[in-house]
Amino acid sequence: MGAQIAVPATLRNSALLGLGVHRPDRVVTNAEICEQIDSSDEWIQSRSGIKERRFAKAHPEETIVDMSVDAASKALDAAGLSGPQIDTVIIATSTYGFQTPQAAALVADRLGTGGAAALDIQAGCAGFCYALGVASDLVRAGTAEKVLVVGVERMSDATEPTDRSVRFIFGDGAGAVVVGASDEVGVGPTVWGSDGSQGNAIRQEPDWVDFAQNPQQKRPWIIMEGTAVFRWAAFEMSKYARQIADKSGVALADLDAFVPHQANLRINDVIVKQLELPESVQVADDIIETGNTSAASIPLAMEKMLRTGQVEAGSTALLLAFGAGLSYAGQIVKMPPLAQ
Repeated sequence: MGAQIAVPATLRNSALLGLGVHRPDRVVTNAEICEQIDSSDEWIQSRSGIKERRFAKAHPEETIVDMSVDAASKALDAAGLSGPQIDTVIIATSTYGFQTPQAAALVADRLGTGGAAALDIQAGCAGFCYALGVASDLVRAGTAEKVLVVGVERMSDATEPTDRSVRFIFGDGAGAVVVGASDEVGVGPTVWGSDGSQGNAIRQEPDWVDFAQNPQQKRPWIIMEGTAVFRWAAFEMSKYARQIADKSGVALADLDAFVPHQANLRINDVIVKQLELPESVQVADDIIETGNTSAASIPLAMEKMLRTGQVEAGSTALLLAFGAGLSYAGQIVKMPPLAQ
């Protein structure tokens, strides 16, 4: 039979201990975007709700690692923690420019964690909620004590400046939370999944190996079939939102906030209508000023709600992310504090 292997006798509760974000200084208006695409401010707002977005500085400034460290430092301050107290770092991103080393290892080093476990997760716009689910389970099982989760993107690098179908949608930014053990449940069960049969709806084209072998072609960019994505997200996500609520034992009417991925204001309007949320439930609308920041979208939207007083720390919020894959993930959480 061999030796007995010990495991924790009981599962712990997990919670969000602090939140921090990085928003690039450069504000890019619809008018500026329309200098390179055949569109207008009126058209963009009517189709997406977006008025402006942020773009990071040109390389080598304001990198994925730089933005992650800034957001993470603020999250640590909000949690009253320092780098050496973090034992695991998870970075959710689809726009980090290197296959190796992983961004998480560099962020862990910059924060002075002293050798934290480090991994990157690529799940498109659902990446943050995927990473949060992993972090929560690590803490609950006793594998980790304090986990830093960062959603970060430079979407301005990944979208072709003259592509009318995607350029106006995306922006850059980073958001981070610290996940740790708690006396009360602060992060509910994760509901997640994917539909790879529709994976072509959001894709990179061509792949980098193909480009390296034939560099005369257009470099790889994100391509999106907007109508297909809209239909899938608008009419499938309410089903998963209900599953999250049921699994957590929380009635939708008892929520304080709904924080959907900031993909498109019109998609979110449809989801809210299908869920029949009461007016007492505050709905995130960070996309108006920030655009779609993919894996950074959920924490940036949470930060705006807390900063503007829409909700307070400790409020109950449903997080729901969806995007490339096509993938989705979500959980109900207690909103974390911001740094003072």
